[in-house]
Amino acid sequence: MAYQVIKMYGDFEPWWFLDDWQEDITAIKEFQVYEDALAYYQEEWQSLQEQFPKVNSKSNLMSAFWRTDDQRWCEECGENLQQYHSLLMLGNWQELPEDLQDLDFEHRNAEGIHPSCSIKQHNTLS
Repeated sequence: MAYQVIKMYGDFEPWWFLDDWQEDITAIKEFQVYEDALAYYQEEWQSLQEQFPKVNSKSNLMSAFWRTDDQRWCEECGENLQQYHSLLMLGNWQELPEDLQDLDFEHRNAEGIHPSCSIKQHNTLS
């Protein structure tokens, strides 16, 4: 199995997997060994936590970091959309199975803002 550690920047937290979620990818690093991917994820997670005051991080190794003043205006839906710096780890581009998830990364000091942008459609990984 190949493991991807992915950085994203966009309107939604990474676990939503909207139809165009891959358009928000800013960086991908791929690993063949789970422990190497996890170590890299941990380094990136720590760096993002130091940069951004708000965090919502899940045991499935998907995390969102943000500042409340980092928003963009959406013309299509007529509202400000919170912008998230996201980090996620996938296996073969799929959510990791439960036995590879890590409770040490489950951390939350805020809830993200979930706007009802009418142009985005919810999807799941396939």
